[in-house]
Amino acid sequence: MTKWSLHLSCLAAAILVVGSLSAATAQAPVAQTEPALANLGTRKGGVDWPIFLGPTQDSKSPEKGIITKWTAASPRIVWQRPLGTGYGAPTISQGRLFQFDRFSDQARIYSLNAETGKELWHYDYPTDYSDYFGYNNGPRCSPVVDGNRVYAYGAEGVLTCLAADTGKLIWQVNTQKDFGVVQNFFGVGSTPVVEGDLLLVMVGGSPDWAQTLGALKLDRVEGNGSAIVAFDKFTGKVRYKVSDELASYASLKLATINGRRWCLAFCRGGLLGLEPKTGKVDFNYPWRAKILESVNASMPVVVGDEVFISETYGPGSSLLKVSPGASEVVWKDDDRRRAKAMMTHWNTPVYHEGYLYGSSGRHTENAELRCIEWKTGKVMWSEPGLTRSSLLYVDGHFICQAEYGQLIVLKANPEKYEPVSEIELKQQAAAGPALPGSKLPAAAPGELLKYPCWAAPVLSHGLLYVRGDDQLVCLELIPEKD
Repeated sequence: MTKWSLHLSCLAAAILVVGSLSAATAQAPVAQTEPALANLGTRKGGVDWPIFLGPTQDSKSPEKGIITKWTAASPRIVWQRPLGTGYGAPTISQGRLFQFDRFSDQARIYSLNAETGKELWHYDYPTDYSDYFGYNNGPRCSPVVDGNRVYAYGAEGVLTCLAADTGKLIWQVNTQKDFGVVQNFFGVGSTPVVEGDLLLVMVGGSPDWAQTLGALKLDRVEGNGSAIVAFDKFTGKVRYKVSDELASYASLKLATINGRRWCLAFCRGGLLGLEPKTGKVDFNYPWRAKILESVNASMPVVVGDEVFISETYGPGSSLLKVSPGASEVVWKDDDRRRAKAMMTHWNTPVYHEGYLYGSSGRHTENAELRCIEWKTGKVMWSEPGLTRSSLLYVDGHFICQAEYGQLIVLKANPEKYEPVSEIELKQQAAAGPALPGSKLPAAAPGELLKYPCWAAPVLSHGLLYVRGDDQLVCLELIPEKD
């Protein structure tokens, strides 16, 4: 949601030309025997969170021993830091936090010490991306860490590979220019994934004539075979490209199903299933609202050989059983009925022990936190009034972050909504130094997480990272044992 987080009401499409970058900028390729990324972390337990929605791409953490009774002083704030413009969640690898924001007319990929918030390096490139409907102009995607490389995919379509230890540029590609991408409403919002030596990216380019259509014509735009592009992760060279689908905001999902690897791409027109090594397409399942002003933004959820998809503008949800060359509908929401099992917006629902939990609803005022039965779509419970929210599962509980900054701890209970704690983080001290080039002041006393809080929470080595509009806050959710 990506892994991408955006409130979508009225939409349009426009051509974006990024003239300040060449079609492909490259330095010498990284040797495939590159040294490992040194570990800066000191905390003993836990796991890294190197990709969007965590190491298993499902917003679930294997860590144990969380604090469940939250107060003003517990869990303690380890550090906090002002952010630039953007919506993306951070990623964590080897004691390093990677963040992607915008400062003025510069897109900035930067690395912090994950335990202290101290900056290690930053890399800037120029961007002129402009949102036509007043939402912010920053990145929507999370950085992706693979070994000693970090990848970032900008709202304007610039794809960048940096050395994770130093921030040195390895290669860079302008996908908008190279593949003829017509700006898809709110820019780029699908976080890429790494599979073997490939970086798989949802691009969704179009032929030259589509560049002349102008805004509000996305229904007339056609694809040019670049829905999914596989780049050599070391050099940025194109290895293959497939499908005429246009891009969406749903991040790519990798999975192993019955011993075979899959890439599942919830594109603008529906779900695309393919073999990631070769790009061979197994199926294309149409699933999107009939109205022009709609998008697919929630990442597919995979359990066994079944795949769940959901959107919030019309058809709702569907569960598929997939196999090489085919997909079979297990259940789907009735298009003739107003009530749907689940209608996710940007958030990706979380599966746990036969049930799926997630925020259902397009708007702040009508969004509900829901639990549905995986096999049937039966609604087990709905809790209104929580606004649109994102979930992180850990240690038998969910951490729920609502879009106005409230943090709620609730038990994973399919029988009822069972909150344990609820808190709004308050400013306790100066927010710390601004990043170089930032004009953001330290936050004033009062609320610490300001609307829109659209990035899903991140947990790594006992530390919980949550972001609001202009602040990133690190909390100690699992205290270190002596």
